[in-house]
Parts: sequence; C-alpha cells; structure tokens
Amino acid sequence: MRRLFQHQFVHFLFVGGFNTAFGFTVFSLFVWMGIPYAWAIAMSTIAGVLFNFQTLGRLVFKDSDWRRIGRFTAVYLLLYAINVGGVALFKQLGLNVYLANAIVVGPLAILGYVLQRKFVFTSPASPTPRGAP
Repeated sequence: MRRLFQHQFVHFLFVGGFNTAFGFTVFSLFVWMGIPYAWAIAMSTIAGVLFNFQTLGRLVFKDSDWRRIGRFTAVYLLLYAINVGGVALFKQLGLNVYLANAIVVGPLAILGYVLQRKFVFTSPASPTPRGAP
C-alpha cells in the first residue's frame, strides 16, 4: 500500500483533487456573484494556474521551476478552451452551469496530467549556471 502512495499518478490524484476543489470553488463563487460562466471559468483558470503550478510542480512532479510557467500556462489555456466548450455543450443539453462544469472537470484533470507530464514537467529543469550565456 505504501508503494502505491509513492506513485506519481496517485500524488496527482490527491493534489489534483485538491486543485479541482479549489478551482471549482472559485468558479462557483464567481457564478454565484452573477459573473457569466465563461468569465468565471477564465478567472478560476487564472487563479488555478498560479495555485496549481506550485502544488503540482512541488508535490507531484518535484519541480516548480518558474521557467516552466509559460508551457504550464499554455496547457491551461488549452484546458480552458475545452472547459468552456464542454460547459456550453452540456448547457445546450439542458444542464445547469454547475453540473455542466462538474462533469467536465474530471476528464480535464486527467488530460491536464497527461499534458503537464508530456510538455511541461518532462525532465527536471537544470538551473542555469551563474555567468552562463
């Protein structure tokens, strides 16, 4: 059992669950305040990028080097577009915005892990030596 909790994907599930709860809470708060869902998703995504970069980088991938923030943000922009499209689709099917987003965030979390592992945290970032060009 201990070995299972040492696996990176298991760490991701725990940290991702926490990050998802954070993002969904921010999203829900904005929608409750009357902000349109696309803007609420955008603002919760921005908050999530900053929060999740630290939690995922440190706790899952053991690397929170800020030089990776550009690629991390690019992945989140893609996830944002898919999120808004998914919510719009489920709203057209008659679901309310909260349930629609709740359905979309699970698959997005898994996609996010795959993309982060493949494009952002591919290998440990090596610090640039002082004086190096």
